Amino acid sequence: MAASSLQKDIDERTNLTGSNKFEMLLFRLGHAPGSDRSELFGINVFKIREIVAMPSVTAMAGAPQHVIGVVNLRGQVIPVIDLPAVVGCVPKTGLNIMLVTEYARTTQAFAAESVEDIVRLDWKQILSAEESMARGYVTSIARLDGDQHSTRLAQILDVESILQRILPNTEVDVKTESVGPQVSIRPGSLVIAADDSFVARSMIEQELKALHLPFEMYKNGQEAWNRIEAIAAECQSRGQPLHDRVAVVLTDLEMPEMDGFTLTRHVKKDVAMRGVPVVIHSSLTGDTNENHVRSAGADAYVAKFAARELADVLRRVLAQYSTATA
Repeated sequence: MAASSLQKDIDERTNLTGSNKFEMLLFRLGHAPGSDRSELFGINVFKIREIVAMPSVTAMAGAPQHVIGVVNLRGQVIPVIDLPAVVGCVPKTGLNIMLVTEYARTTQAFAAESVEDIVRLDWKQILSAEESMARGYVTSIARLDGDQHSTRLAQILDVESILQRILPNTEVDVKTESVGPQVSIRPGSLVIAADDSFVARSMIEQELKALHLPFEMYKNGQEAWNRIEAIAAECQSRGQPLHDRVAVVLTDLEMPEMDGFTLTRHVKKDVAMRGVPVVIHSSLTGDTNENHVRSAGADAYVAKFAARELADVLRRVLAQYSTATA
């Protein structure tokens, strides 16, 4: 499929927030060493700003490993990352396509060999990768045909992990002085957190520990929702409000099995859960995505990953709900 045709599809479909559905751009990076196959990789269409044929790249002296240089794209100078080199693939036809992405208020480009298609999937078709894979660069696996026995798979890359390792964000340093004072919540209550990225989970855990907030961490929205439902059932049997046990739900948007939009809607439509705030913490930034967050009913939205900003939002939301339920 031509890059111009794919770009048109992206522009027409970025408003998709469906019920637990999303659209994924499929692309190829080349062959892995010792293999004669070119595997499929995927990235959420929400994160793609545009797709262009590979322009001339200006090499940078002292550039980090796998950064092949910078390009001037309509007046904005952005770094270009050699994605095949990052994952250990060798493109046979070269780096032909540039995927321009927006993550956590930053813009960068990934060089790829070719783009394949855009597919609409249900998050239930996305399976969490094994922990050993998540520690690398693959966060989940997509069953493209929706069949549990299908062998047509695509690897969804943990772009947050890739960026943090190649172009580290200095704002992610989680220390007591960077997050401010500890946060007090009702004794016996905790934070339910969900994120499919190994790197993001590690950062969130550091932050919550620095704030002295007890928490349980889950790899996707379905796991978090199952736990919330179980706690809610316990509370109901005891005649206890859920907010006595769950102080806040902190969730990513893009997650296997159940995304953050769906998790938020589940919490907000359940009468027994109305005293529990939901904070969305996502690398999907921009006005369009923030409007989607508001439509889902979340109490706050924080772009990844600024330690002090996340801490301040948690303090504000917890204070608001503490006053409302006092």
